[in-house]
Amino acid sequence: TNREGPWQQAVESCDAAVNLTGATIFRVWTERYKRLLRESRILSTRRIVDAIPKDRGFVLFNASGAGFYGDQGDTVLPESAPAGDDFLARLAVDWEQEALNAVEAKGARVAVGRFGVVLDRDGGAIEKMLPAFRMFLGGPLGKGTQWFPWIHIQDLMAAVVFILETKDARGPFNFAAPRPARNIDLVQALARRLHRPAAMPAPSLMMKIVLGDLAQAFLASQRLVPEHLQTLGFSFQYPGIDDALNEIVGSDETGPPPPHP
Repeated sequence: TNREGPWQQAVESCDAAVNLTGATIFRVWTERYKRLLRESRILSTRRIVDAIPKDRGFVLFNASGAGFYGDQGDTVLPESAPAGDDFLARLAVDWEQEALNAVEAKGARVAVGRFGVVLDRDGGAIEKMLPAFRMFLGGPLGKGTQWFPWIHIQDLMAAVVFILETKDARGPFNFAAPRPARNIDLVQALARRLHRPAAMPAPSLMMKIVLGDLAQAFLASQRLVPEHLQTLGFSFQYPGIDDALNEIVGSDETGPPPPHP
């Protein structure tokens, strides 16, 4: 979707679009890969906005990221909090602006979702963490005290539908559970369920040496709260980290859940 093409005709025939396009951030960030991170987000959004029919009440939901806020320590971050000034923050600001251009240019209703880390039984962050824990190598990233914005995949999908169907839903939305967790909270909760220790921290310095700029995505502290979603009446099915992990890997007492049918 970075280039103009016949695919844009499909946008013209729709009433709404959900744009989640973008290269994964979970790769070492060479200068070349940073360009890909930007172009895969900025250009794809620009092409979608170009294709939106004008003054027809079109609705665009566009992804963004919790990285919008940068590293904010213990500061509580509703959607009104200011943007940060690192690479991911600047990328998120520019990405959101491309989507918001559809408001003036096309008369569209636009919402952007600042995604926390998505937790899912069938992929995502938990799947990548499980092998290390099963090999007794799990532990916090850096000090582990950084706030970790997260959302269960089922809440994410429900929130997108909620926004599309709610006429007053526009502007930025924090896609993060209402009970934020620190990185160590997630690690310890996961370790309990797997009956493994969480005693192998990944030192910040080593992460920066091995991962370069990507380390900031793991070490930044972002205490997001979903103020905008909750104000509009959205209800989270998995508001706390224990709720989410019980569904994904099972509770302390019951063990792993059965596979999806």
